[in-house]
Amino acid sequence: MKTKTLTLSSLLVVAVLLSACSGPIASLTDQAQQVVDQAQQVVDQAQSQVAVELGNQLETNTAKAAPAIQSDSGLLAAYENALTSVYDNVNPSVVFISVLKDASSMLEGTFPGLPEGLPNIPGFPDLNPGTPDDSNPDEENPDGQLPEQSPFAGGLGSGFVWDSKGHIVTNNHVVEGATKIEVTFADGTSLPATLVGADPYSDLAVIQVEGAGDLLKPVTMGDSDLVRVGELAIAIGNPYGLSNTMTVGIISALGRSIPAGEMSMFTGNPRFTIPEIIQTDAPINPGNSGGVLLNDQGEVIGVTTAIESSSGSNAGIGFVVPSNTVNQVVPTLIEDGGFKHPYLGISGSTLGREIAEAMNLNANTKGALVGEVVEGGPAAEAGLLGNTDETSIDGQAIPVGGDVIIAINGDEIKSMDELIAYLLGNTRVGETVTLTILRDGNPMEVGVTLGERPQQ
Repeated sequence: MKTKTLTLSSLLVVAVLLSACSGPIASLTDQAQQVVDQAQQVVDQAQSQVAVELGNQLETNTAKAAPAIQSDSGLLAAYENALTSVYDNVNPSVVFISVLKDASSMLEGTFPGLPEGLPNIPGFPDLNPGTPDDSNPDEENPDGQLPEQSPFAGGLGSGFVWDSKGHIVTNNHVVEGATKIEVTFADGTSLPATLVGADPYSDLAVIQVEGAGDLLKPVTMGDSDLVRVGELAIAIGNPYGLSNTMTVGIISALGRSIPAGEMSMFTGNPRFTIPEIIQTDAPINPGNSGGVLLNDQGEVIGVTTAIESSSGSNAGIGFVVPSNTVNQVVPTLIEDGGFKHPYLGISGSTLGREIAEAMNLNANTKGALVGEVVEGGPAAEAGLLGNTDETSIDGQAIPVGGDVIIAINGDEIKSMDELIAYLLGNTRVGETVTLTILRDGNPMEVGVTLGERPQQ
């Protein structure tokens, strides 16, 4: 706001100039005094007016600022209300799962060559049994003998109510090999459960309780294909056995892949992978496995399954089986006890720029490079070819050659992960698909009748 400063001296000068030719010299002093008095009145009025204007401006600015503060408070309150509403609606549907497993059978011959002290994944039972309490060995063991350790290991995880018939969904690795399963609801009620069906390739399982009655509050399933990076992600589960825990983050990435099967999580060469995995930074810890990941509407967009961590606890990288995979697999587990995955019978990788150039292909060519073809498998019967040569890239021998799958049933394929995801989401065992491949740089089509993925 610009203001004009009016001083007494300037008014006096103006007055003198105006009155210099208006009367006798003798009266000049009196006139000057009158002008000074008038000028002082003008200055007082001006100062008063400026003060009023400043006050009005301050009130206006304050009035404008107040709604912004109220608006921010409203947004925070809305956010908090949304979270509490999601928790209140969904938490009764999330259960705590405790299991008892045969520890000796779990450990025997499964991890040859691995160092002692196995890493933890959410819900995976403790494979590092502690030593007996030796605080007073003479008193506890007078013969110097260590007490016999239990042949069983306990495990814990999470799950959620699928329907009013008592079916509960969880991760396969939570209940695999369990000799006893117990489900605890949000109100503290515990009931025994039995295994209905399991699928290690999607790491999903269905268990069932009887007599739960009104405790069965099925979740609302969402559409994971609509999920976008940056959206709110809400996890509810039982980390470290702390039941009814909610954590919040965002969707960090989409289209990830993780090893399929409990044992694959500890090896560097998984045989199969789970595609279309959702990545989130919502804190996930051991015990969260089988729990829910929700959107801001309280819809289940995935099942919290694994974490990437050097310590075994949350590092801000959690992996979630998408809800559309759950919707596809779970009904079949309930109906048949298992799920048949379509099978090509190949292994391979995503075609990269350097390998494409080594194969005399355009550097921008994308697709799934066939590495090995399983003897007697569907791809072998269809005549697909695996790596036929190798080249040196950065001093390393890299297999090259073989067919490059660039489309399936006319849909473009840019990576091995996309091929796996397409097979899971769009094909069935026994179906014949048309693969578009590059062989020696020449495009061709090959029909392949899909088989059933063999058991691990």
